[in-house]
Amino acid sequence: MRNTDRAASGGGKDGGGAPGGRGVAGATRVAAGLGGLLGPLRRAVLRATRNAEGLPDLPEAQIELLRALSSAPDGLSPGAAANRLRVAPSTVSNLVRTMSAARLVDRIRPEHDHRTVVLTASADALKLLERYDRASTAALTRVVEELPEADRLALDQALPALDRLVAALEAGAGAGAEAGDDAST
Repeated sequence: MRNTDRAASGGGKDGGGAPGGRGVAGATRVAAGLGGLLGPLRRAVLRATRNAEGLPDLPEAQIELLRALSSAPDGLSPGAAANRLRVAPSTVSNLVRTMSAARLVDRIRPEHDHRTVVLTASADALKLLERYDRASTAALTRVVEELPEADRLALDQALPALDRLVAALEAGAGAGAEAGDDAST
């Protein structure tokens, strides 16, 4: 039985098997289960996405930067990109160096200030990101359709709570973006 299976079943001495686990022990069990699943889930989705479409092996951090740049029509400064991703500016600099060489990110010097740079996703990168999104949705849809109805319902019902969890984590992260946050892995 995986650790997450034990946590979900309420095994162990931290709060019994009551659904949702009340109190601190239940919150700890849920947090441990989520912590154990999030990394493997992200990697599994990315692997299934790449395999389904024969997509290049872009690291997750590069995909995140492309998402941030694609959502900013006028581009982002490196500092704004770091803030949006909640990573250190040096992490963005390293990503941009690699991604510029691969022609995924364009560095544009605005006419009004040649000392600054604005980052944009290249046209090729936007097409690649669209392929990643399409393949990811298709891969997840195939797998979710194969799950038992109860699991599909549980996942559907968990989506709003997961969205609130992301918002709470982002609100709590505040200015600590540089401490322990490494999008380059």
